[in-house]
Amino acid sequence: MHRFVFLLTGLLWTLPVLAERDPIRLTHGPMLGHVTADSVRVWARTSDPGEFLVRYGTQPNTLDQESPTTTTRLNDDNTGSMTLKSLEPDTAYHYQVVVNGRPHGLPGRFRTLPSAATTRNQKYNPKGLFNFRFQIGSCANQNPLHGSGHRATTYEHLNRDWASRVNFHIMNGDWLYEELREHPVEAWRLTQGIEGLPRSVATMPSIVGVWENYKLYLSRGIELARWHRQVPSYFTFDDHELVNDIWGAGTAGKRHRRTVFRDIGTYAWYNYLGWANPTELDQSIHYGFARMTAGSDLLVDTSADFTGLPLNQMLNLHVHWGTKEAGVNDMKYDNDDGHPNSYVYDIAEIVNANTLRLHMPAKVSDDVPYSIGRTSYGKFRVSNSEFYLIDTRGDRDMHDISQRDKPGISLLGKNQRQWLVESMQSSDADFFFVVSTVPFMIPHSGAGGFEADFANKEEAWTGFFDEREALIEFWETLERPVFVMTGDLHNSFAIKITDRIWEFCCGPHNSVNHVPELDESNRPATGKFKFGPRECDIRWSSYILPDLPRLERLYPHFAVVQVNNVFNMPQTLGGNRWVAYPDPQVVFQYYDGRTGELDYAESVTNR
Repeated sequence: MHRFVFLLTGLLWTLPVLAERDPIRLTHGPMLGHVTADSVRVWARTSDPGEFLVRYGTQPNTLDQESPTTTTRLNDDNTGSMTLKSLEPDTAYHYQVVVNGRPHGLPGRFRTLPSAATTRNQKYNPKGLFNFRFQIGSCANQNPLHGSGHRATTYEHLNRDWASRVNFHIMNGDWLYEELREHPVEAWRLTQGIEGLPRSVATMPSIVGVWENYKLYLSRGIELARWHRQVPSYFTFDDHELVNDIWGAGTAGKRHRRTVFRDIGTYAWYNYLGWANPTELDQSIHYGFARMTAGSDLLVDTSADFTGLPLNQMLNLHVHWGTKEAGVNDMKYDNDDGHPNSYVYDIAEIVNANTLRLHMPAKVSDDVPYSIGRTSYGKFRVSNSEFYLIDTRGDRDMHDISQRDKPGISLLGKNQRQWLVESMQSSDADFFFVVSTVPFMIPHSGAGGFEADFANKEEAWTGFFDEREALIEFWETLERPVFVMTGDLHNSFAIKITDRIWEFCCGPHNSVNHVPELDESNRPATGKFKFGPRECDIRWSSYILPDLPRLERLYPHFAVVQVNNVFNMPQTLGGNRWVAYPDPQVVFQYYDGRTGELDYAESVTNR
């Protein structure tokens, strides 16, 4: 029966309804992503599938350059992105999205990065280094019950004080929090004015609630949308982009509705945010319907060609939960109502083009929606600094807080960890920024969790001591500063781990603060702290006392990081001659999100 219903909707596909539609228009965006000295990415969403382009130029009233058109697809909720190329370095541009030959939405602006060619001189700066700034933060809940609400003073201060002063922004997870996740597929279909469903919705119907969630945040978050219209961003996804407290997505045999929502949430994230990032591997999530037979370990999808997939580089296979509440953040749905075959499966082998052998047999015979995950990690280089955007959720093993140092379990997964180590070994960067959505040295063991697994709550690397300590030991061999930039915990802190390894947790942008005594294993506000095998030094943190009621714990923070590589010493005042520092510095600055005032700064050199 399941197979018949889904195939029927798939065959109907996207035939237009006879009622006349309004002309295609821009509904959300634009947003900016991955910026270089000569390029930037631009995203938009339209009311119907169609095309848009971008007009741009160096003067706001003279947009004399035009991009090729890009297409938005119904399968991606009418979203699309493009890259503007052949731009001039360190140059301010103005731009406007154009649909049907007319300007749509509000205009925006951006600045390209400087380049080595424009700052180099052989005597004083032979490497062509340059200074740059970026803003980083996390956790921007718009729900008034769980944070500062719709206004978001953090983004007001960012737009007022920093939009024209930072080169890019990193949103380190939890940009999104779960709302509208039960949005009916039929309501989405009627809004689109179609008779059938695109393949993504036919296979993953609960994705429409995630799409609606993103649209709500962009429409309601006026200052948020303004920020992304002006500042190129990079994004990581944490649990709320998928579903709160998603654990064990990489552990074969795991059964939980949150766990197997991974690929549905990730697909929607790429539609709305992930397009902005460079990714190391060119992949897509594979999804479809397949036949599973009780007692058999074979999965058969007659429409697939598994031999054409890079399965050795992809994540494992999930059979979807199948309920309309699959992506809802409510523990009352953490029951066993999902499809009996809904588990995490390892792929043992490709039997033929249509058939996979799984690590365990099916419980029942049925046609099931399934997916095979994609990798989402990547890196980019700015001057002498290498940035690594890592995925802390997609290939993560299930932790066990009764054995936090269990050998072999991984938060990153084998392929991602190997890529990270090898890439850092081969890099000649002076500074490394490892962007992890979850904390590195401070536990995150409070504020909720699965109803059945509440006592096992842990989001941070403190559930993976074996892997964490191996990384620290490896980073020490690099003999250059490594900055682990973290989020998820609704507090900010600057932590010295070793002489060259630091953690900087940045946030929350708009979410209610956690209480360290309850949620962070009673860490101090400052000073020495040891949880597990290694002591660290908390140099500064935001800190909430436990006697504050929940909605009085509203102390957002954001961070601005400045990399000082050169200083300007022209022979004539007003000119440029960039001179490299013998010891460049990275300055981490934390600002109060309510007032915009500086709270703390830490400077680290590569000495």
